[in-house]
Amino acid sequence: MTSNEQHPSDEANPLRSLTLDQLRRRTSMKWRTYPADVLPLWVAEMDVPLAAPVVRAVTEAMELGDTGYPVGTAYAESLAAFAGKRWGWDDLAVERTAIVPDVMLGVVEMLKLVTGPGDPVIVNPPVYPPFYEFVSHLDRRVVEAPLGADLRIDLGVLEEAFRRAVTGGGRAAYLLCSPHNPTGTVHTADELAAVAALAERYGVRVVADEIHAPVVTAPGARFVPYLSVPGAERGLALMSASKGWNLAGLKAALALAGPGAAADLARMPEEVGHGPSHVGVLAHTAALRDGTAWLDAVLTGIDENRRLLTRLLAEHLPGVVHRPGEATYLAWLDCRPLDLGDDPADVFLRRGRVALSSGIPFGTGGAGHLRLNLATSPEVITEAVRRMAAAVD
Repeated sequence: MTSNEQHPSDEANPLRSLTLDQLRRRTSMKWRTYPADVLPLWVAEMDVPLAAPVVRAVTEAMELGDTGYPVGTAYAESLAAFAGKRWGWDDLAVERTAIVPDVMLGVVEMLKLVTGPGDPVIVNPPVYPPFYEFVSHLDRRVVEAPLGADLRIDLGVLEEAFRRAVTGGGRAAYLLCSPHNPTGTVHTADELAAVAALAERYGVRVVADEIHAPVVTAPGARFVPYLSVPGAERGLALMSASKGWNLAGLKAALALAGPGAAADLARMPEEVGHGPSHVGVLAHTAALRDGTAWLDAVLTGIDENRRLLTRLLAEHLPGVVHRPGEATYLAWLDCRPLDLGDDPADVFLRRGRVALSSGIPFGTGGAGHLRLNLATSPEVITEAVRRMAAAVD
């Protein structure tokens, strides 16, 4: 596998392409939830124009009236080719994939295959809030195995959670976030192999949410697919072009099974495959197949923004603790030294007119923290930090 996922690109930085006025014409959640005087740096949408290959694929579908139901393996084949070139993973088996509506609905379907009502699902807080919401709505029980002080998986804590989860002989699953949202942590091959060994020892089934896999920005960092590590043969994973190419509104994702989980994936009801958008499948396929130069330009811009945020915080909000992540376009900020209470995002919204994600819904370890979306222009980030600093003066 390559040691650095980011490649030089001749494309202009897409994060610098759109003006604030253009962005405010958008009608999606990021830009319409708050009043126009609020800078939105919260939900995971990127402030970019779409990659040209995606635009072409969707435009051609509209011109042809190609808006029926999805079929075939082109999406999986494009992901397999991308995984081989990007991560050196040549073992993504197209025959062990299935199209699902999106990553979280795919997670739900995978959990249905390997657990039953009331069974425990282990998560690593602070973690993506829908992990709690979807698991609870599925009538499964969330068990927390908090990250360590270094914001990495604590294998001792995880083993204890596994042990407790299977006490009494029930089924259990581990919902792995890789790369981790909100910290941007990229799990190493050794860490994932240790996870796989623990899962096999305790009979816990691993379901890996790998939606942020294409968004590794730190030089030298390397995304490792969970299904590529020794011992992960019974694992399940979900992948998508959604985060890497800003395609959340074009619904489509892929469920992947290790060789020991093929029979599980085969039991997924046929009607699940009716949920994805055919146009979404076309868009994701085009992104993975032809959109890598655009992706690299975005990754360069995100890395620049992460370094900009670090400088701005040191200058204007030195009390905020920021450990720059290696992946995602999200920054996890510890605001407890500012003494703003459990929900500093609320303070910055009311006093500074900056919308950020509250840390509280991320579970244990989230109070006093917030998540900031870096996928915008440097000018917006600069103005946001200026407003945040003014809010606590």
